Amino acid sequence: MSTDTVLQVHNLKQTVDALSEKVDKNHAELLAVVSKKKPSEGDENLERGNWGSKVDFFLSCLGYAVGLGNVWRFPYLAYRNGGGAFFIPYTIMLGLVGIPIFFLELSLGQFTSSGPATCWKFAQLFRGIGLGMVIVSSLVAIYYNMIIGWAFYYLFASFTSKLPWSECGDWSSIYCLDRLPVMNKTSCEMNSWEQTINGTCLDVNGTLMALHNETQSKATMGIKRKLPSEEYLNNVVLGSGFSDGIGDLGPVRWQLVLCLLLAWIFVAATLSKGVKSSGKVVYVTATFPYLVLVILLIRGVLLDGYEKGIEFYITPKLDRLYDARVWKDAAVQIFFSLSASWGGLIALSSYNKFHNDAFRDALLVSLGNCLTSLFAGFVIFSYLGFLATDLNMPIDEVAEKGPTLTFVVYPFAVTKMPISPLWAILFFIMLVTLGVDSEFVLVETVTTSIMDMFPQTRKYKSFTVVCCCAVFFLLGLTLTTNGGLYMLDLMDTYSGGWNVLVISLVECIAISYVYGVKRFLNDIECMTGVKVCGFIPWVVVKYWWAACWVFFTPLAVTCVMVFSWYDYTRLDGYPMWADALGWLMTFVVILGIFIPAIVYLCITPGSIGERFRILTNPREDWGPALVKHRQLVARYVPNYVVDPWGKEDQNGISPSDISVEMQKHAPGYTPSPEYYAQKM
Repeated sequence: MSTDTVLQVHNLKQTVDALSEKVDKNHAELLAVVSKKKPSEGDENLERGNWGSKVDFFLSCLGYAVGLGNVWRFPYLAYRNGGGAFFIPYTIMLGLVGIPIFFLELSLGQFTSSGPATCWKFAQLFRGIGLGMVIVSSLVAIYYNMIIGWAFYYLFASFTSKLPWSECGDWSSIYCLDRLPVMNKTSCEMNSWEQTINGTCLDVNGTLMALHNETQSKATMGIKRKLPSEEYLNNVVLGSGFSDGIGDLGPVRWQLVLCLLLAWIFVAATLSKGVKSSGKVVYVTATFPYLVLVILLIRGVLLDGYEKGIEFYITPKLDRLYDARVWKDAAVQIFFSLSASWGGLIALSSYNKFHNDAFRDALLVSLGNCLTSLFAGFVIFSYLGFLATDLNMPIDEVAEKGPTLTFVVYPFAVTKMPISPLWAILFFIMLVTLGVDSEFVLVETVTTSIMDMFPQTRKYKSFTVVCCCAVFFLLGLTLTTNGGLYMLDLMDTYSGGWNVLVISLVECIAISYVYGVKRFLNDIECMTGVKVCGFIPWVVVKYWWAACWVFFTPLAVTCVMVFSWYDYTRLDGYPMWADALGWLMTFVVILGIFIPAIVYLCITPGSIGERFRILTNPREDWGPALVKHRQLVARYVPNYVVDPWGKEDQNGISPSDISVEMQKHAPGYTPSPEYYAQKM
């Protein structure tokens, strides 16, 4: 080679090196510019966004799981099903059903970065599971926010020097506690009242004036004195005292309409900016109830008779363990309390970063939720013991379930305490904060599903949230009528009952037997790494979860579901058409699960066998949302498509971003996007 040629090659090499250095410099500048365009610093998924921090997600999950049911449902079920003995089936069902389903749904949402409507791409045949979850969340969201509206009503009514339900008023009936005293026979004679063998005292006109034997009058005449707080709830707040049942809804009560509207405005405002805004609100709404519960427990154990209530709550009746209904109640309460199979857990975890430890979160939230239920029972029954002592009544006649426990028993108990408005205000603020956390996620489940199915709506997140809340508000107006309590009871009974058990059973089958439990375990390890909770080897615990998803959980759910059908009883006092309406709510969810499967089987080309094969195998775009995470999956899944969209490089920067910035900052310089992919 001549000297001139060598010199030319050397000069060419220097030119290439200079150009390469310039390209690298432009490349670095370009990355810096593009990174400034990111809507949220630290987000992995720029399209959907991520939680601001792990604490945001944890508190949102905890707030979703810990709700009003922990205060009014669990304590009632515990004392009805054997007191302390109920904790045995409850704990067993938590381990076999609750935590496995909780962990499964957190892992599925996090792995796919998709909500419940679109996370089933591993088997399109089961996409209806997500639709069923969205329907359940919608139905529950409608009536659940009405209960929060009741809490707002009581909260506003508590800002007074004397609680309005502390004694009977013009709004009370003759059976109100203050207006129907219990007297001995001598007192009745002194007032010239007739003493009947039914335990009542009547004046000369036959008007009921008092009771001389309360037990006898209740047994023979069905007469039971009512607390002023019960009369206040029925006649002033809800108006149910003026309704004959669900067939007599009556007029809308404007006070309840305003409270319901306030509840929906609060939800819409919180969710309008997505998980970035709701993730900060839960710092208050998820933690404040614990502060109030501690304060109320300290005050409760200083009241006379508290020990009777707590003894009644925890005394075990082991013979109740032979009753199948106790085990059914334990399993149903687990689903109700953890909100498993409602879609909310998938929606929440879909905003996680890919390598979040879902195992740790599932354990902590599940255990935290159940311990909260146990702790709330001590709080509630300390006040029930005090109230039973003050009224000289058996505790089992004071303890009630549902709204009666929350809006009747406790409000009346605080009227017997000094500075009663203060304790009432604290209690109802706690109810509001307990409820709104769960309501946030119920609505988020629906809006996330809408935006996943129609990605263009993500540009109008606030508008989508407001529209959903407005529709739910309008659908909930029937709950603000005089007969709204009966409608709410109907929705509570049928909207999230055994249909949720069907959802959990089908999702276990889909994951374990169709997708493959081994591959799902590998997917989880891909996210969490070889150790979970920071120190537990994944290989040590993964076989337990496999056994649960494949065998234990489906078996337990099936047994509970079959017994629920066998033990079914109609709601007392409801007409047949109301029962049919309730079953319609249930079957809308069931149809939502199976109709999409039938539609897919009809529209998919090929023979029946080929259709099933196509619909039970993962789609090309199944898996993580980002290419860099799909590359990890490709290591253990042969022929896995890393970039089915062809629109993103490994750093999540789209070609459109690059071309726009090149035109702004490097006119005339147009390297291909593949170059940047190689360099990055």
